[in-house]
Amino acid sequence: MNNLANKLSTIFLLAPLAAAAVCGAGSQPRHTPHVSHGVCRDSIILSDPAVLADARTATYYMTGTGGLLWKSKDLSKWDGPYEVAEPDTTSWMGSNPQIWAAELHEHDGKYYYFATFTNNKTIIEENKNGKVPRRASHILMADSPDGPYRPVSDADYLPADRPTLDGTFWNENGKSYMVFCGEWLHNDIGTMEAIQLAPDLSKPIGTPDTLFHASDSPWSREIINGKETTNRVTDGPWLFRTGTGRLGMIWTSWIHKDYTMGVAYSESGSIKGPWIQEKEPITPPNYGHGMIFRDLEGHYILSAHSHSVVNGRYIRRPTFWLIDISGNSLRIIDKLN
Repeated sequence: MNNLANKLSTIFLLAPLAAAAVCGAGSQPRHTPHVSHGVCRDSIILSDPAVLADARTATYYMTGTGGLLWKSKDLSKWDGPYEVAEPDTTSWMGSNPQIWAAELHEHDGKYYYFATFTNNKTIIEENKNGKVPRRASHILMADSPDGPYRPVSDADYLPADRPTLDGTFWNENGKSYMVFCGEWLHNDIGTMEAIQLAPDLSKPIGTPDTLFHASDSPWSREIINGKETTNRVTDGPWLFRTGTGRLGMIWTSWIHKDYTMGVAYSESGSIKGPWIQEKEPITPPNYGHGMIFRDLEGHYILSAHSHSVVNGRYIRRPTFWLIDISGNSLRIIDKLN
């Protein structure tokens, strides 16, 4: 396993759950359990930021890796973090699961919390990449965006014998799906997959379908044994429709040492694809794991995190861009301050 792959497998373990500096009021210690108010967005350390704009409460709710929740009225100043996830600790997740890439989705009057849970005490396989723990996405539910979020059911949504991650929600023609990544640690081939869900999202229907492989991307590359090749990593899917009805998916991989986001479009207009990869990435180097939301004024916003290394540690902060999807493709307009 090369250094890049090793870094990726531990990246979420090294990133702090949340740390912030209150605007004009000094700094808070890392991992503080206390809620702060008026926190500047650019001082929050958070991987995989996902934002729900809730019209009922006129509030933005942001979560991500670590599973904590931040609230804002203007996308600039935030209150938090709050603990809102209550997974079943008697399940396969164990008593203290890691929570990665949490997302909030409103569906049929309820709020759903899609997140990846990792139980490092349960090893499902050991291969040349090392010991692989039990890791999969699960769905929690609440009556309000504030939570608390508890499991919809005790069903296994994804296969137990291989690592999967970054489950997201998509509804198409009245059918609900979880779109997720098959982790490259399993067999060195990262995949993007989808599985249909029951109408109440309580269980999967059928088995996963592979949508595409990391190697299908013309832009994601890595060096293995001194030779450049296609990258193995699939990360952070998010689906959207353009103004013309075209179905797109943003997702993230690497270009050598640079964490980068690209986009694919479904030729059929359906989740089934085939998915055609754009030739060039859509973000500058070292931004990734994105999602798209519509702000309370109707603008479309791309949320992602910046990626940097400071004193050997990965540091990631929420970053927002104003985008245009009114035409046939996604276009980034400007980065928000």
